[in-house]
Amino acid sequence: MNEIDESKMPLLDHLIELRSRLLWSFLALAIAFGISLYFARPIFGFLVQPLLASGQTKLIYTAIFEAFFVEIKVAFFAATFFSFPVFATQLWRFVAPGLYNKEKRAFLPFLLATPVLFILGASMAYFMAIPVALEYLLGFGGSVGGVEQQALPGVDNYLNFVMKFIFGFGISFLLPVLLMLLERAGIVTLEQLKSARRYAIVGAFAIAAVLTPPDVVSQLLLAIPLCILYELALVAIWFTRRRRNKAEPREEVAL
Repeated sequence: MNEIDESKMPLLDHLIELRSRLLWSFLALAIAFGISLYFARPIFGFLVQPLLASGQTKLIYTAIFEAFFVEIKVAFFAATFFSFPVFATQLWRFVAPGLYNKEKRAFLPFLLATPVLFILGASMAYFMAIPVALEYLLGFGGSVGGVEQQALPGVDNYLNFVMKFIFGFGISFLLPVLLMLLERAGIVTLEQLKSARRYAIVGAFAIAAVLTPPDVVSQLLLAIPLCILYELALVAIWFTRRRRNKAEPREEVAL
């Protein structure tokens, strides 16, 4: 059966259902935040491992409440990450009844691929990009005109630095999902994406220049995967469009 779910709801019922979905989502976020706040120090301890591996053994804070607010930020970031499956599930349960079965089958893989690609990008940031960036940035220490220059990063400064990398790489790795959704919605075509390849490469290096320190290695660590992901998205779009073209005649015969 390829029809929309037969249940038809008035606008008020849709708004009530939306409120219910949002309440469940924010409840999950609140619970995850409480748990993450309890484990904020171990989570931050995990985030400082690249700094520790670089030989830096101290983090300072100069404002009285700085360390406290850092733990709040850590808990919020962790809660956002861990509660995402609940948000995605509630979004799916709200949207799915209004979709045809073939639309559900088309949309669900994008929803499932989002956390996988984000984790892949965040892992690359944590294990590769951040250590390289720290090695470059901490290399400015030493004697400068007879004065000893020493890096003493603050806890809030370091957290912002790490989160910028993790979320920047994670979101950048969602590029294939975005391109495939745009093609699926008819906003762009495969031919347009192919012709825009040179602009995509320039855009990838521009994004890398904004999200990474001004050293070539860190920028290449983001720009090259973005270019590869763009090409993989083109291949995936070609395969999915080919499958759709094969499926349409069979659907017409069935009708």
